[in-house]
Amino acid sequence: MPITDILENNARLYGNDVALVEINPQELEKRHTTWREYSLIEPSRIDSFRSEMTWSEFDKKANRMANLLLTRRIKKGSKVGILLMNCLEWLPIYFGILKSGAMAVPLNFRYSPDEIKYCLELADVDVLVFGPEFVGRIEAICDRLPERVKALFYVGEDCPSFAESYFNLVSYCSSKSPAIQLTDNDLAAIYFSSGTTGFPKAIVHAHKSLMHACVVEQKHHGQTREDTFLCIPPLYHTGAKMHWFGSFLVGGKAVLLKGIKPEWIIQAVSEEKCTVVWLLVPWAQDILDSIERGEIKLKDYQLAQWRLMHIGAQPVPPSLIKRWKSIFPNHQYDTNYGLSESIGPGAVHLGVENIDHVGAIGVAGYGWQTKIVDPERNEVPRGSVGELAVKGDGVMLEYYKDPKSTKEVLSDDGWLFTGDMAQESPDGFIYLVDRKKDVIITGGENLYPVQIEDFLRKNNAIKDVAVIGLPDARLGEIAAAIIEVKPDHSLTEEDINKFCLDLPRYQRPRRIIFAEVPRNPTGKIEKPKLRKLYGADQLVAMQVELKK
Repeated sequence: MPITDILENNARLYGNDVALVEINPQELEKRHTTWREYSLIEPSRIDSFRSEMTWSEFDKKANRMANLLLTRRIKKGSKVGILLMNCLEWLPIYFGILKSGAMAVPLNFRYSPDEIKYCLELADVDVLVFGPEFVGRIEAICDRLPERVKALFYVGEDCPSFAESYFNLVSYCSSKSPAIQLTDNDLAAIYFSSGTTGFPKAIVHAHKSLMHACVVEQKHHGQTREDTFLCIPPLYHTGAKMHWFGSFLVGGKAVLLKGIKPEWIIQAVSEEKCTVVWLLVPWAQDILDSIERGEIKLKDYQLAQWRLMHIGAQPVPPSLIKRWKSIFPNHQYDTNYGLSESIGPGAVHLGVENIDHVGAIGVAGYGWQTKIVDPERNEVPRGSVGELAVKGDGVMLEYYKDPKSTKEVLSDDGWLFTGDMAQESPDGFIYLVDRKKDVIITGGENLYPVQIEDFLRKNNAIKDVAVIGLPDARLGEIAAAIIEVKPDHSLTEEDINKFCLDLPRYQRPRRIIFAEVPRNPTGKIEKPKLRKLYGADQLVAMQVELKK
């Protein structure tokens, strides 16, 4: 069935129950008050710190959005862009687009004006919905947008002159469901690749993919109506939304937290009685560091109900989970692997019962198949490194308007070749080695940056690390480690070189750079940015290497 049926079922069965909560701790900071002081405020007082929405309200808002789009001749095959920060209106707008029969096209909130224009043109977007944070960026390109863009809907107060007020428009629209017949095979959404390897590609998914994500997530983590899911990552990306889909499927509540400070996360878990939390590696590290520094005192919070912490979007250092379990021994832990082309997380999943295999990304997820292949796409023997391929109902249909790139990654029989290098252990667990394009070839040897990064993260003074390849006249490439040091710690190049003596000589980084490690909103290291940033140093690096 189409995913919109779930929303209507939840509204019918649990209409008065809370579906979504939005929390904006930054509002408290503006007023120099604390979370606890806020909790003493009269419940009837209107406040921008916390707002909520029932399932019935959720469904009605989605219906109004759908009916608004229908008045603008939006139909099946039309595309509607969403450029919003996480907020209470995000998901009703998304589902309203789907209910109209159109395709939702979420956009990265970090896009520059030209990147926004590029994506709108690439996806043939007909209507764009945007929020107050993007007024300047949209104004910069509004006179250069394609003619097919029929409308700009503004979600916020003080609507700019070049747009129409979303809130005013939907107030005149019916809250009844539009009579649009949808099937599993109807097109539902276009998601953009993360852009870590260049310009993003437009990834097409059908309703079948979205439904598959719902079932997979719920099967993996056993959400019930009693669970409360804490959502922190951006909703434009498949990761956050598809993890929430497991709660959505069973009518469980979700909390949208607008901020990533460790104390905000712990406070939200405590105050909202959250049971399931999905974190990125840096956020988990920051929480542990804050606890160990005494900035967060766990005795001050109600955390007994928190049952599951899971991480995705990047390889997870085993040392991090060891630290986490030492502080939260009763937590279940899981990690999930996926990509936007496979409708986000779940194609490979560790499983809460397999915490003894921390370091692996896991085994094929529910309803998924996996294999590891050589450059000719023949399966490699277990234990050999090859490219990971996945197959299941969550695989994309195509890259929109890009048959060449589609053919490069998608086989005729439905296998998606991920571009990630992996190997399978003797007991059947898959370990991620690196991105195919990130492999460093130095003196004829293949270096897998993730392996070096995992080793360096064992150093307790290192907060984050990225390893990239830089050109070298003698070896072809050398490994360079960009190292972000924890606050109140110090490291020197000599310290790192001594620490790396336990690595095989050919795996040791030839350059050490102490700097911040940039990550995109979904936690992936932005290695192209690092390559560009340190490209000016390449000649110096070559000269240094030649003198050795």
